[in-house]
Amino acid sequence: MRRLLQLAALGLISVVSAQQKPKLVVGIVVDQMKMEYLYRFSDDFSANGFKRLINNGYTFHNMHYNYMPTYTAPGHASVYTGTTPTTHGIVGNEWFNKAAGKIVYCTDDASVKTVGNGVESEGKMSPKNLQATTITDELRLATNFKGKVIGMSLKDRGAILPAGHFANGAFWYSQAGAFISSTFYGENLPEWVTQFNNEKNFQKYIDKGWDLLKPIASYNESLTDNNPYEGLLFKKTPFFPYSLKEMYANNDAGILRSTPFGNDLLEEFAERAIAGEGLGKDNITDFLTVSFSSTDYIGHTLGPRSIELQDTYLRLDETIAQFLAYLDKNVGKGNYLLFLTADHAGAENVKYLKDNKYDVDNIPWKNIETELGEFSTKTFGVNLLLDYSNYNVFFNKELIKSKGLELSKVKQVFKEYLCAQKYIKKVFTEEEILASSGNDYYLNAVAKGYDPVQNGELVLLFKPAYLEYAATGTTHGSPYTYDTHVPAIFYGWGIEKGESHDKKAITQIAPTVAQKLKITFPNGTEAEVLTEVLEGR
Repeated sequence: MRRLLQLAALGLISVVSAQQKPKLVVGIVVDQMKMEYLYRFSDDFSANGFKRLINNGYTFHNMHYNYMPTYTAPGHASVYTGTTPTTHGIVGNEWFNKAAGKIVYCTDDASVKTVGNGVESEGKMSPKNLQATTITDELRLATNFKGKVIGMSLKDRGAILPAGHFANGAFWYSQAGAFISSTFYGENLPEWVTQFNNEKNFQKYIDKGWDLLKPIASYNESLTDNNPYEGLLFKKTPFFPYSLKEMYANNDAGILRSTPFGNDLLEEFAERAIAGEGLGKDNITDFLTVSFSSTDYIGHTLGPRSIELQDTYLRLDETIAQFLAYLDKNVGKGNYLLFLTADHAGAENVKYLKDNKYDVDNIPWKNIETELGEFSTKTFGVNLLLDYSNYNVFFNKELIKSKGLELSKVKQVFKEYLCAQKYIKKVFTEEEILASSGNDYYLNAVAKGYDPVQNGELVLLFKPAYLEYAATGTTHGSPYTYDTHVPAIFYGWGIEKGESHDKKAITQIAPTVAQKLKITFPNGTEAEVLTEVLEGR
């Protein structure tokens, strides 16, 4: 009898020990997801997707990005490093780097090669431009590289940046319909990836086409199907049903990105990764990062009030439900820790606001660059502008010096000109940004997104609702709440049900996960944590 009690005690100790850390952490980022979508589309969600996470997890209703620009690459980098672009160095998706004197793409790496069925330019990518460690990096270090890290997305940046510097693999989608990688991660694709690609799983979605998931009456939270605020998918008619076979006529499987089925394909790939890599199969914690990108492609083209976007979220809800069911079965309920957030939100379509009597406008970025050049020539007799992009103004310092001009005075003249433009709220000089005390909310946001080595001499802040974009669809990038307010939900291992409406910063996610796992913080984070999910069981 004593022997049985001893064995039972040992078994109990073993179970408790196994529960000290999750077997798998899953980080989900939904590209261009506003928190408001979880409210607006709620009546049409199932019980097993987003609602399951909200009803059984911990929801932060007031989570925000705390810097500008709110773009995809900085967003993913900030979620996983727990810091902002001024520290991690990913200051845009692509940007003019004044130190290098050229345009830089966030994950470009000329030293590596494409691995898999993709053109050369699609795969020459790595995390080398990321200057800070990620929570995934710290997991690898904490486990002596025994814990696996796999990153995936339709976008290269959505796969590479979350997976960090030490990942076992990062995979992204090519125009050929395959998931590819680069030699940064190895000379060959894992066998399970090759097998998945050989099955050409994208084809079944193209063959099926895209029609509404539910009866048209269910989409009363959106505008009519063919409205003037939508762009055209693949230059075709902007209403259902969409013939994906017709759109695939040029053999570009990349069309799947701009349909909800890009998310479905990625979920299938995530299941294969868990099985193929044996993620969550032992007591050494693994980490899977999944970034759903189709929401962003559709949002940009068709806008936040389109039926297409609502249908995409209703389908993503089912995809999330499928993924959770797979995790339950193959990793085990209570064995995985999952968080879901977004890399940024998105603005309302400007024309829609304007038609409803809000005096705002869209400003094509090329117009700004042209007008700045014309102003410079008129004022100084020469175009002193080196580049305008990502709200940054770069000056040709050598030309300014050769003309006997003072850079400080040139900046002041340009600032006064820009401040007189209808769409400008404020203009900040490099000196003002670097001297930011944090008292000016928007200057502080600019400062947190500013790298003095890479960014410009002036940074523009548009007035609210003015967009640097076309007349249809939408975009993002500002420090206003319509671009910063995103969902953040923790679910699963060690998470008690609950909710908070206190304002939180996206940079709190990574250090919170570090505390849950009892590992080192990512090296650039200020280590502010979400205590609400640390005080649970």
